[in-house]
Amino acid sequence: MTDPQWLFGDQLGPAFLAAGGDGPARDAPVVMIEARSVFRRRRFHRAKAHLVLSAMRHRAAELGDRVTYVRADTYREGLRRAVGRGPVTVRHPTSRAALRLVRSLDGVTVLPPRGFLVPPEDFAAWADGQRTLRMEGFYRQVRRDHALLMEGGEPVGGTWNLDRENRRPPPPGAGTLGAPAPYRPRQDAVDEEVRRDLDRWERDGDVSFVGRDGPRSFPADRREALAALRRFLSHRLAGFGAHEDAVLADDGTMSHSLLSSSLNLGLLDPAECVEGAEAAWRAGEAPLNSVEGFVRQIAGWREYVWHLYWYFGEDYRSSNALGHHGRLPGWWDDLDADAVSARCVATALRQVRDTGWTHHIPRLMVLGSYALQRGWDPAAVTDWFHRCFVDGYDWVMLPNVVGMSQYADGGRMTTKPYTSGGAYIDRMSDLCGPCPYRPDRRVGEDACPFTAGYWTFLDRHRDTLGRNARMARAVRGLDRLKDLPALLEQERERERLRGDRPP
Repeated sequence: MTDPQWLFGDQLGPAFLAAGGDGPARDAPVVMIEARSVFRRRRFHRAKAHLVLSAMRHRAAELGDRVTYVRADTYREGLRRAVGRGPVTVRHPTSRAALRLVRSLDGVTVLPPRGFLVPPEDFAAWADGQRTLRMEGFYRQVRRDHALLMEGGEPVGGTWNLDRENRRPPPPGAGTLGAPAPYRPRQDAVDEEVRRDLDRWERDGDVSFVGRDGPRSFPADRREALAALRRFLSHRLAGFGAHEDAVLADDGTMSHSLLSSSLNLGLLDPAECVEGAEAAWRAGEAPLNSVEGFVRQIAGWREYVWHLYWYFGEDYRSSNALGHHGRLPGWWDDLDADAVSARCVATALRQVRDTGWTHHIPRLMVLGSYALQRGWDPAAVTDWFHRCFVDGYDWVMLPNVVGMSQYADGGRMTTKPYTSGGAYIDRMSDLCGPCPYRPDRRVGEDACPFTAGYWTFLDRHRDTLGRNARMARAVRGLDRLKDLPALLEQERERERLRGDRPP
């Protein structure tokens, strides 16, 4: 008898069952466990819970008689019901908690991870030779090793990085980017079954969710994920690069791929995504800046974040270099966008509430920046991003939030805190015009929460940030603010009066 393989809910693509030197037999039986305890531990976005369960049940339907699908209270209970004490294999899980679990169980053999381009040993070999672990150096190594956008050992176009071409503000006066619509799946009987189950769990008081669960917006099986990839490569990739950092209130998706949830469920393999993008460029169907920007997101940033999660170790989770301990207010935790007056925060929060997704700039420069400026606990912010985004997993959000967004690691991952005043948001979006706050005001009733918050943040961490080469000039700028005392008093009073109220 061939040992069965246990599939977690983010290991749903063919690569995780493919035979090979480190894999199971080609037709090994499969075990899948739907553990209710996962949804009790955290207050997940309802759309995320729906997507994960729908994807698992769609995969089980594809596998047919090959799979034993168990609905249980816990993974331990489910595995006992599925295989007893018999041996079982499992691909290296994507979280430390899941890895601890499978290693604690008798009879479980952990296979090497799949779903990424770079093996762990290759990343460790690269990282061990670096003084600082910056993404740019790693990205170039991945490009070389995988011959991505390379010719004669050099990057096509003569440069590795086309960020300058990919940071344009939105077109003047444009309400939308005018990109072709993204792929959207059609719901089926599996989706309706999942929705009925979630409704019942909530009625019974067993679990609680946040956010809205409308028609499913993201792929739940391999066929849908491939259709979404084809749609992006053929219709949306060409327009992706130039405005990938821009934000439009009425165009939440712009030309973004919307493939992150499919990649993180294992429905797509990163190699087929980046190779497809390169093929589009070589066929003259997409410009180099768009293709390089997309390849950078997947072969660069996604790989980098995955490996840092494991390389930095478990202690990274408790990083809090800036000593931030503020609690998340109720309006934020409940995604109560309608209570927010600041248009940028309201828009980003509304997108998360309604879809469980918004692109990387609202995540980093609106939501993350707002949390950083107010000194919220980075562990709580990390947990919020994990729970509220359809593509959020522990390995995704821990480095992205602790390192990139909240600078809680003190610079191990990035060279400076990523936060700004309202001028950046005004330049890169159409959000500031109708807002009751003015991006150029730091004192007064109409003072922008980001502009006032930025200078308050710099003052709070003046000593620490003044030693940072990329922040020293901004910190010195505090001494030129004649209204700094009034600004700091204003922000103290705002916090005192606001309490749990939104801006």
